Amino acid sequence: MVNLKKVFSIALASTFCAFVSSQSFTPIGTVNPNKYIPEQKNIAESPDGMVTTQHYIATKVGEDILRRGGNAYDASIAISFALAVVLPRAGNIGGGGFMVMHDSNSNLNYSVDYRERAPLLATKDMYLDDNGFVIPNKSTLGYLSSGVPGTVAGMWSVHQKFGSMQWDKLIEPAIKLASEGFNISPYMADMLIKYNNKLSVFDETKKIFQKQYPNFKGMVFKQSDLANTLLIISKFGRDGFYKGEVATKIAEDMRLNGGIITKNDLENYQPVWRNPLLSKYRDVSIITMPPPSSGGIHIIQMLNILENFDLSSFKHNSKEYINVLGEVMKYAYSDRSKYLGDPDYYDVPIDKLTSKDYAGNLFKQINIGQQIPSNKIYPGKYIDNESYETTHFSVVDSDGNIVASTYTLNSSFGSGVVIKGTGILMNNEMDDFSIAPGVPNQFGLLGAKANEIIPNKRPLSSMTPTIVFKDNDFFFTTGSPGGAKIISAVLQSILNIVDFKMNVEEATKAHRIHHQWQPDLLQIEFGIEENSKEWLLDAGYNIKIIQPQTNIQLIMNKNDTYFGYGDFRRPDSFASGDIK
Repeated sequence: MVNLKKVFSIALASTFCAFVSSQSFTPIGTVNPNKYIPEQKNIAESPDGMVTTQHYIATKVGEDILRRGGNAYDASIAISFALAVVLPRAGNIGGGGFMVMHDSNSNLNYSVDYRERAPLLATKDMYLDDNGFVIPNKSTLGYLSSGVPGTVAGMWSVHQKFGSMQWDKLIEPAIKLASEGFNISPYMADMLIKYNNKLSVFDETKKIFQKQYPNFKGMVFKQSDLANTLLIISKFGRDGFYKGEVATKIAEDMRLNGGIITKNDLENYQPVWRNPLLSKYRDVSIITMPPPSSGGIHIIQMLNILENFDLSSFKHNSKEYINVLGEVMKYAYSDRSKYLGDPDYYDVPIDKLTSKDYAGNLFKQINIGQQIPSNKIYPGKYIDNESYETTHFSVVDSDGNIVASTYTLNSSFGSGVVIKGTGILMNNEMDDFSIAPGVPNQFGLLGAKANEIIPNKRPLSSMTPTIVFKDNDFFFTTGSPGGAKIISAVLQSILNIVDFKMNVEEATKAHRIHHQWQPDLLQIEFGIEENSKEWLLDAGYNIKIIQPQTNIQLIMNKNDTYFGYGDFRRPDSFASGDIK
């Protein structure tokens, strides 16, 4: 529990968008940056705790829990429910995710998998027509695209294990926000306009999210049905969602609209506590999420390869540095396509993919100034015998408990379905399965048998909540939304801090690159110097200048002081220290 005798310091920081031209490439979820006024002035700083989330209201909710004596777990639970109200495109109780934790009392690390599961009636070919072709939008829009939600069960499980405050007190802020409403920010207004078509397909969704269209700015957004659902959950815990009135409404609405989630699916859902993956990179220790997250394995795999390079001898984001990162990413994303899935249903070769020997073999294939075409890279070739609209938050309390959590509806506003009478916006996570051989999901990621649809199975994800220690002390925590780009964004945040000695602001602002093997495309955020571009083109790369799609949430510890900085790429992000 937070030591109330400590004098808490005030440390606030907010963020803004900054996008540039992308040569006709406009990814989902990007908006005009000129509409937003920058609020980020300083790095948030506090000796007693730090909260950073993708929405300033959720950050203040977490901060208030710490101020009232709650711990990092309590704050994280309150944040999760608050984000379900104020960040509906990603925050959720109709989705799921992962949480990585360091507990100061036991000095042990934990991770909980509260990812969605395929319903019992799901089948391998459920999104294919009679000729074996994928039916457009069937896995991404509507009732059939949803997996069984895990967020409420995940938060309940964390509370049972580590919570110090009463459950209902942690949901009170979300209930108040839903019932009394909150002011729609300029960014949220633009997102509601941008997704008008998707949010207008289903009457219940349109009634809630589009009734003020197109004049959202400055309006108060209330969600009375969601407030009632949250009140039920606050009274009855996990049973308030997975049994009783709410579960009946979910199952009945599914039945009436072609969905397959049943009361049995809901009642039997359970989160899974898994052993986090542990690894060493240079002088730091990495604690990250195991499968069905693909992120943790491939962060370790890429760091193992990069450890063989003296990265600090490169200029950051120089042509040589981009060259090395691009090649390393290709190998990791290639392996992801074949070997990653739910470990309860597929034997993921974790030890082989994260071994130093395997990394050494891959290192030998990389030559600076050259690139290997993706069609020449095969999954596991050198082995010896996940919306952009995810959201991440991080919390550290005064006792040293650390939480890194990433959760999602998958794409923006999930399936587009709000369950009638509940206010629950449902996920479209079934698209994260491999719905057909060689067919990429909405983020362009390929998969194989390891990630095929099986009842009760969890789909593969790119979410990568990560905690880093140095000299046995907490160093920093990181994570991001961004679909396929989550893994590469988290990787670069680690490299920025460990190899290039950046502070939280510098590490956040640094431009990011991405290569996911297929398509064979080196994606570079914001832009690149012409000389470097020509050098990379001569090396054989196909280059695309892209707008930002990730949103790192960093907390760093230096000399027993916490530093936070909300990522400017999404304007409502906010980092804050706890207060007296």
